[in-house]
Amino acid sequence: MHPLFHPLFLQFILYFNEQQDYFECHEVLEEYWKSVSPNDKSHPLTAWILLSTGMYHWRRNNRAGAKRSLENAQKRFSLDLNSEYYSGIDMAEMHLNLENSIALINQSKEFKPFTLSILSDELNQRIQNQQMPLALIGEELIHKHMRRDRSEILKAREEKRRNRQ
Repeated sequence: MHPLFHPLFLQFILYFNEQQDYFECHEVLEEYWKSVSPNDKSHPLTAWILLSTGMYHWRRNNRAGAKRSLENAQKRFSLDLNSEYYSGIDMAEMHLNLENSIALINQSKEFKPFTLSILSDELNQRIQNQQMPLALIGEELIHKHMRRDRSEILKAREEKRRNRQ
């Protein structure tokens, strides 16, 4: 299976383009990344994760975090320009949108979303065949990370801390 046809990548595109739910973009791609190359921080999926993270921070007015994440995404995207994780997507347009976003952040401009242009008919078809996830709006979408149940995450961190001692 082509890496972009993976169900989690298809969900990422839906969250990014249709709902602008960058938090969920990060979540589904992190799950995908951990299943294929969990410790490889230069893996192409990490570029998409950083792009999502940057967009999430920017919308929340965390310009420093947004700029840092988007600049790191830019670096990661440039590590392997011919990655199959980028094929089927208009990467030239994505790079222009990414550069424009960084420039707008540097000018303290308001958040401006963009979409990923899909060039592959097959990728477009597979995206259209995906079930659209439930959309959040307003504050629920903007501050999603603060409104989720973090008990499992905190429990895992505490257990990891105890194991180090």
